[in-house]
Amino acid sequence: MEARVQWLSDLTFVATSGSGHQVVMDGNSGKLAASPMEMVLMAAGSCASVDVVSILQKARQNVRACEVQLTAERADTTPAVFTKMNLHFVVTGENVSETHVERAVSLSADKYCSVSIMLGHSVEVTHSFEVVSS
Repeated sequence: MEARVQWLSDLTFVATSGSGHQVVMDGNSGKLAASPMEMVLMAAGSCASVDVVSILQKARQNVRACEVQLTAERADTTPAVFTKMNLHFVVTGENVSETHVERAVSLSADKYCSVSIMLGHSVEVTHSFEVVSS
């Protein structure tokens, strides 16, 4: 895997993935684009969401929407690393089993989500969920 990050101006950069996709990042507190730390947070949510949706689909759950609401706390000193992170999944669907959602979230947290598992070596990562009937 590889990527490239190029400086645009001020503290704004464009990152290009090995697959050719681009994203702009802003090191100036996210004024013009997401900050690098926001990108890390969003990467954890994206990775875990892929797992949860995929697992629920394989379990033939009638999922209509899945949102993960992420919250994180950072250290007060430099480097201002994440110290805590919570991924709260809101799964919406018809007759979606809480047991299946709990299993999907647990499998993502413990086995599949490489981003949150990697972060979990230095960050207190927690997961929660709710099921909404549609």
